[in-house]
Amino acid sequence: MPKKKTGARKKAESRKEREKQIRANREHVDVAKHPCNSNMECDKCQRKQKNRAFCYFCNSVQKLPICAQCGKTKCMKSSDCVIKHPGVHSTGMAMVGAVCDFCEAWVCHGRKCLSTHACACPLTDADCIECDRSVWDHGGRIFRCSFCQNFLCEDDQFEHQASCQVLQAETFKCVSCNRLGQHSCLRCKACYCDDHAKSKVFKQEKGKAPPCPKCGHETQETKDLSMSSDLDIVNVVNDYSSWKQLIFNGISP
Repeated sequence: MPKKKTGARKKAESRKEREKQIRANREHVDVAKHPCNSNMECDKCQRKQKNRAFCYFCNSVQKLPICAQCGKTKCMKSSDCVIKHPGVHSTGMAMVGAVCDFCEAWVCHGRKCLSTHACACPLTDADCIECDRSVWDHGGRIFRCSFCQNFLCEDDQFEHQASCQVLQAETFKCVSCNRLGQHSCLRCKACYCDDHAKSKVFKQEKGKAPPCPKCGHETQETKDLSMSSDLDIVNVVNDYSSWKQLIFNGISP
């Protein structure tokens, strides 16, 4: 029989797996999850915005700055600090080492963060493809279009993606069986029959169509929609803030 793995052996294997995943993901940076693009709420005006060195609206300095590279708010005494602080955990402006010119966020005084962030900042050329605004010109976060991979500001991300996506193939069969789906979810782009449209998680309101079992979005009857196999979604979101209803118009090739 193979030897039973010890706790130390399991930790070492999991650490190697994490390091392997980190090396593989270096070329594919998720902009929405990067610390330089994280959510921040101003201590003074209470307005939400992207992680910044100074508030975009009132120019105030935050009490707990977030490092744009590692995402920490407290520098421990055992880290590789350029400014040594033995026996003391530094926070606030005592932790700050520089301001990034690209993402406009603080970088801590750690040697690794100071030497690597400027070259690897994911917001180096983050100009919105719709409005051509850079990080310094608006207070919101930056996203990437999941279809064309261009940068988008927080104001234009839903509208752009609704007009950018293309349906390559379309089927009207229920995702759980081969029967014809009477209810279609425009968010998941899936059809459901009467039996599988019922959900135990999302409750159906009286007089309304059943919600999507996957995402909870309101479904519509498939017969009321006009879809084709090569369909450009040319209609923009009807309700921009929530983009809950997309109108599909069939375009002949």
